[in-house]
Amino acid sequence: MSSDLVSRQCVPCRGGVPPLAGEEITKFQSQLSGWEVVNEHHLKKEYRLGNFGEALEFVNRVGELAEEQGHHPDICFGWGNVEITIWTHKINGLTESDFILAAKIDAL
Repeated sequence: MSSDLVSRQCVPCRGGVPPLAGEEITKFQSQLSGWEVVNEHHLKKEYRLGNFGEALEFVNRVGELAEEQGHHPDICFGWGNVEITIWTHKINGLTESDFILAAKIDAL
């Protein structure tokens, strides 16, 4: 479903561009599975895992991916649960890179 996004790389945002809105968001969201767009501002998804160790392992893999891509989500986790929130802080909204990172996280 998100193979096109998965194959791409996140591009650092330097600011000065408007955040995505409306149909642009819908186009990218349709390429993801289970990601919620909240107020056209950020992406959010919850992952359920078997226990605390599995959640921690997943969080560490997401962290490594984020470092590799130079794009860092907010991550909250506990016993068997990981919640990821993504947006581009520089423009306080969504960019194409947010959707790319979401697709790459799903592919882990």
